Amino acid sequence: MSNETHVLMDEIAIRRALTRIAHEILEKNKGIDDCVLVGIRTRGVHLAQRLAEKIAEIEGAPIPWGELDVTAYRDDRSSVGEAKGNGKELLMYPADISVHDKKVILFDDVLYTGRTIRAAMDALMDCGRPQMIQLAVLADRGHRELPIRPDYIGKNIPTSKSEEIVVSLQETDGKDEVTINQNRGEQE
Repeated sequence: MSNETHVLMDEIAIRRALTRIAHEILEKNKGIDDCVLVGIRTRGVHLAQRLAEKIAEIEGAPIPWGELDVTAYRDDRSSVGEAKGNGKELLMYPADISVHDKKVILFDDVLYTGRTIRAAMDALMDCGRPQMIQLAVLADRGHRELPIRPDYIGKNIPTSKSEEIVVSLQETDGKDEVTINQNRGEQE
């Protein structure tokens, strides 16, 4: 068995995708009034923060952003009956911002089955009742198991189930790139 890795997006492509997504968000929402960005930990948080900076550059005004931990809401947790929601799943910047009655733009690095997004929506609902939830992803690789569709996509990347999309970001990995790992000769 051998692995092949190909770079699909480099630093420049990621920056361009985020700039395009920022403009699409502003156009769809007619500005940033009542909008908040929420990144799903870990890489979605860094992408949401970068997007907040881009939007602030374009609009000349800051947009609140936050980070969401969906661990307690995952449907693949090992133990049934674990308590959901410890009250610390959502951290907002500035801290006094709520998601209640806001247009929440969730941001994740890769959209695959949709289960992480479902968990994120459950966590958000426990933090307040958003006016609406929109979804932004850097990479959409397909293979959905739930009826979830992104509103904003950095890049569509059709994959087989044996392939893996890896997002590397400067903040966590020391470089910005999206790669696809192809497993050759994999036996089941």
